Amino acid sequence: MQLKAPFLSLFLAAGFCLASDDVDDTPLPLVIWHGLGDTFDGEGIQQVASLAEAINPGTFVHIVSLGDDANADRSATFFGNVTSQLETVCEALASHPILSTAPAIDALGFSQGGQFLRGYVERCNNPPVRSLVTYGSQHNGIVEFKACGSTDWLCKGAMALLRFNTFGAFVQSRLVPAQYYRDPADYDAYLEGSNYLADINNERAEKNEKYAERIAKLSNFVMYLFSEDTTVVPKVTGWFQEVNGTDVIPLRKRQMYKEDWLGLKKLDEKGGLRFRSIDGDHMQITEEALNETMSDFYGPYGRTFKAEKAAEGLWDEL
Repeated sequence: MQLKAPFLSLFLAAGFCLASDDVDDTPLPLVIWHGLGDTFDGEGIQQVASLAEAINPGTFVHIVSLGDDANADRSATFFGNVTSQLETVCEALASHPILSTAPAIDALGFSQGGQFLRGYVERCNNPPVRSLVTYGSQHNGIVEFKACGSTDWLCKGAMALLRFNTFGAFVQSRLVPAQYYRDPADYDAYLEGSNYLADINNERAEKNEKYAERIAKLSNFVMYLFSEDTTVVPKVTGWFQEVNGTDVIPLRKRQMYKEDWLGLKKLDEKGGLRFRSIDGDHMQITEEALNETMSDFYGPYGRTFKAEKAAEGLWDEL
C-alpha cells in the first residue's frame, strides 16, 4: 500500500528511510481516549504517550480532546451526548492531516474511553483501527455510579442527576455515565431509553451488521480487567461478562457471542480477541502491562500477530 504525502512526510521527519521495504517497519499512529474525570493533558496520559514513542520510535500519538482546554475536556467526560461527541471525534480523525492518510491506526482507551473507541470502530472507523486495547472499560455497562472525591463538585453534580430518571431522554442526552448504565433488572427500560450502549452492543431487535463486520476485521481487541476494581461495578464488564444477581455469565456463553451480534465470535475464531487482567484497583496500571501493550499490539505497520486460541486462556472466570 502506498502512503500519501502527509503520512510519508511524518515518517521521513521521524528519521525513517523508506527505501525498499522499510514502509512495513514504520509504526502506525496511536489514538488515545482518556477516562471519566481525566484530561488530554493529564500527567498520566502524557506519560503513556511518551512511552508509546519510546517503545516504538516514530509513533505519532493523538490524544482525543472534547474541549478547547483541560477544564472543558474534563467537563465533557461528565456532561454531553456521547453520540454527538463520537460524531465529533469521527470527523476530527477523518480530517486529521496525518491520521487520515495513514493506512490504519492503533487505539488505546482508558475506562470509558475504551467503549467510546469501540463505538468509533463500529460507527465510522475512518481511518480504520488495527489494534484496539481497553483498560477497565465498561463494555457491558455498569449497575452503580462511581464515588466522587469530597471536593469534586463537577462529579458530585453529575452523579446526583444520574440517579434521577436514568433512562429518560433528558439524562440520556446530557450525562455521559448514564449512557453506559445497564441494569439487567431494568432491561426493558434500558433497551428503550439507552442513548449509546444498547446501540453499540447491538442489543436491540434490529441489528446493525456493519458493527459486527468492523469489529471482526480488527487484528486485535485486547480487554484488560482490574481484578480488584471497586470503581467499575461489576468489574467483569471489562470482559463483556453479564452479571445478573449472583449469576455471572462469561462472554463466550452469552447469546450476544453465540449469535455474534458484534463480530466478537468471528474475531475470537481468528485469534484476535484477547483477555487480560491486572492485579489492583481501577486504573492501577502496571508498567509491565503498558510495556506489553505497546510491544505486543502496536508498532510497525507490517508486523504480524500470533493468534490467541480460546483454549490457551480460561477466561470464563476471574
